[in-house]
Amino acid sequence: MTVLEMEKHNFVTIADLSREEILYLISMAQEFEKHPNRELLKGRVVATLFFEPSTRTRLSFETAANRLGARVIGFSDAKVTSATKGETLKDTILMVSNYADVIAMRHYIEGAAQYASEVAPIPIINAGDGAHMHPSQCLLDLYSIYKTQGTLDNLNIYLVGDLKYGRTVHSLITAMRHFNPTFHFVAPDELAMPQEYKMYCHHHGIKYVEHTEFNEQVISDADIIYMTRVQKERFSDLMEYERVKNVYILHRDMLKLTKPNMKILHPLPRVNEIAYDVDDDPHAYYIQQAGNGLYAREAIFCHCLGITLDDIRNDKTIIN
Repeated sequence: MTVLEMEKHNFVTIADLSREEILYLISMAQEFEKHPNRELLKGRVVATLFFEPSTRTRLSFETAANRLGARVIGFSDAKVTSATKGETLKDTILMVSNYADVIAMRHYIEGAAQYASEVAPIPIINAGDGAHMHPSQCLLDLYSIYKTQGTLDNLNIYLVGDLKYGRTVHSLITAMRHFNPTFHFVAPDELAMPQEYKMYCHHHGIKYVEHTEFNEQVISDADIIYMTRVQKERFSDLMEYERVKNVYILHRDMLKLTKPNMKILHPLPRVNEIAYDVDDDPHAYYIQQAGNGLYAREAIFCHCLGITLDDIRNDKTIIN
């Protein structure tokens, strides 16, 4: 039996996955990039429950389900659900479990997806929980890094901007522990990487350097520059947000000293942290990165529903 060959799985955090399991899921994503249209999930129902706004994540999960032949139910606004009447998250999850085979859920409360996975009789996929984790974004980030660098090992990865509330960078740190990265945390003091993640780096032997400056010299050794949006919705003090929202902006003229292999990633949406003059630069990869989300999320659905890499490679339901 190969790795991950079990009946069903939750996908709540990427922190529990081994190096072998991460590379296995990347191999699944590669297969879906070759042939994204299949009927592996024909007859299945996918529920997308988005208690917090989303564009790319929700649409790519729903597209992934549709391209695999599943039907999609759910909501993109909690205001149209019985949560407005006081229904608990537990009751919502149990009710939807009557109708669906798997639930992809985004929630504004940290730990909500873990809780849902403990009460649900069907697999739960965490599509983002507060400022905590975003494991499906992390898998597409890992796939994007692997595609552009040819490896996940021994890379210099610069995380820039909102490192305090940025759940995407928190997930990336935990996933990369298997691959000997050197992280560079580039943030103002107000948005610095939380102490718990620096302690995580110490505990797992992950090298990191902290910077408050952001210029062409600082980023000259980067293999990956991972820009993040300063998230207005995470701030209780809007004055603090105004102070830091424009602190780091990547312009094209800052790329003069960068390495040829360097790629710029961003989980999107961007506000103004990447200037539009960067879009046409060969280092820019954030639009392609978003496209990789389809293949990563197809892999996640199959992983959660017990479909293996061998099943995908032997699949005869490919639709051209």
